[in-house]
Amino acid sequence: MDARPLQRRTTMAALVAVCLALGACACRQPASPVAEAVMAPVPGKVTDLTAFERFIAGQPTPEQFRARYPDVQLVLPGTIATKEFRSDNSRYFPKLDAQGRIVGGSFM
Repeated sequence: MDARPLQRRTTMAALVAVCLALGACACRQPASPVAEAVMAPVPGKVTDLTAFERFIAGQPTPEQFRARYPDVQLVLPGTIATKEFRSDNSRYFPKLDAQGRIVGGSFM
């Protein structure tokens, strides 16, 4: 009995398994910018407005915002806040969508 056909089938099966494994790796979704940003908290006030706007563009939840910017006061709609004016980007008034995600807002 010739072992070549069996060896050829085994090699082909191994090749198919490797291709499927590599294909599964290629289909992995990259982490969202918001998820990556939450990993590294930014202490203090917001100084890098470009990075902040990129973060807000990812539509974070209030919890993700607090994790990313723990020292910035997040004043959600319906929250009572003083009328003081802050020009140091330490208090943010967000606009929320129907799911409660931050889609914009302003510093005051």
